[in-house]
Amino acid sequence: MTKKKGLGRGLSALLEDPSTDITTRNEPVTAAPRSAGPIGTIPVAQIEPNPFQPRTHFSDEALAELAQSISELGIIQPVTVRKVGYDRYQLISGERRFRASQLAGLEEVPAYIRIANDEAMLEMALVENIQREELDAIEVAISFQRLIDEVKLTQEQLSEKVGKDRATVANYLRLKLPPEIQLGLRQRTIGMGHARALIGVSDPAKQVELYHRIVESQLSVRAVEDLARTALPKGMKSSVKPGLRPNKDLSKMLAQRFGSKVSVKQSTEGKGKIEIPFKSEEELRRILGVLG
Repeated sequence: MTKKKGLGRGLSALLEDPSTDITTRNEPVTAAPRSAGPIGTIPVAQIEPNPFQPRTHFSDEALAELAQSISELGIIQPVTVRKVGYDRYQLISGERRFRASQLAGLEEVPAYIRIANDEAMLEMALVENIQREELDAIEVAISFQRLIDEVKLTQEQLSEKVGKDRATVANYLRLKLPPEIQLGLRQRTIGMGHARALIGVSDPAKQVELYHRIVESQLSVRAVEDLARTALPKGMKSSVKPGLRPNKDLSKMLAQRFGSKVSVKQSTEGKGKIEIPFKSEEELRRILGVLG
């Protein structure tokens, strides 16, 4: 049998082994996804799209630019695939690179080859996209819900896997807003801060009304939070709490003064706190020296 071109020594033999085909194994792969070897060069024609791809929108212009870059420089970051049969692979991650490679006319692409069942593949695809911040807010929300429903993760386990705190995860999971507002989030017309404020309004019609005011008047998140509180029926409390807001300008100024990261949070009433983290006794003494 002819050895596959471009694969590392020993890798082609492993990939030709039927025991590594998830389509022919007697039992499903239940262990954590594992690598089938080093990077291999795989024919584009043997790679199928990812059926669990969380991204639903790919910019034609951006793909064309990436295709041009690939034509000139090649693929710098290999795609990741899983083996699903002899000479058959499915993308786990790197669909933009894969699509751009097709546009560039490449016949082969470098790839990390993994052995993973459907559940592990879904988890890897979603987590990588979320960590790379390539998804819009609604895609993130859908991905979080799929990880909870299909991978059976708790919110705490999910927050650990994607590297976000539980409050952030909870906010994404609450993004059950009218379609018009969801479209605004997907197109990044409004941000997550605006969306969190709108979630506090129970009436969908009021949410849409506020959304139009945000877009037309370019309202800040704080202004929307104030409007969200006044939009509630009399006697009903808003789920949007005033709380403390980051003061980025003051944080930046103090960071330059202390030569260290500084966090300043302040409420609309003027109350707040300043946090200066330190990693050692020496750094603490230096900060104390600046304070005098």
